[in-house]
Amino acid sequence: MTSIIDFTRKNHALEHATMTILAERYKGVRMMGHSSPAGFILVADLPTEIVTDAVLEAKRRLENGESNLAVHPNCGTNMAVSSLAGSAAAFSALGLLSRKGKNAWWHYLVATLFAVPAFLLAKPLGPKLQEKFTTDPETRDMAVRMVTSQKTANSFVHFIRTSAS
Repeated sequence: MTSIIDFTRKNHALEHATMTILAERYKGVRMMGHSSPAGFILVADLPTEIVTDAVLEAKRRLENGESNLAVHPNCGTNMAVSSLAGSAAAFSALGLLSRKGKNAWWHYLVATLFAVPAFLLAKPLGPKLQEKFTTDPETRDMAVRMVTSQKTANSFVHFIRTSAS
């Protein structure tokens, strides 16, 4: 039995693979996605047919062992990990330097000197977390059921529905 977390991870992998394929075919197209246990949403100014073809190709390629497609360089996981590390470093520096909750101007400079390297050093952790925790490229036990789209003022919102096969 596949849990809702497992389905979300699989859909997250399929979302990333779809976005990678679309980015290869349509250079410069702006995209945003969000995964759930029932599928994923993709915002992109592309017609439904093109997105559907990319979703099906992404699934096929994941099933054929291209697990690298599950990890995306612009994933929110990457941004969250780096931001959390930088914030934690800055907060720690301010906490260690402050006296009775008061900070001198130079405390913020020191906090920045800690935050920036922490942010940069944490960057490789995002893809590792995607690979191990937030995506699962094993999509053989799920099927793409439907792709529908809604036109918005500047783009399309595509709803990709999946379920257990």
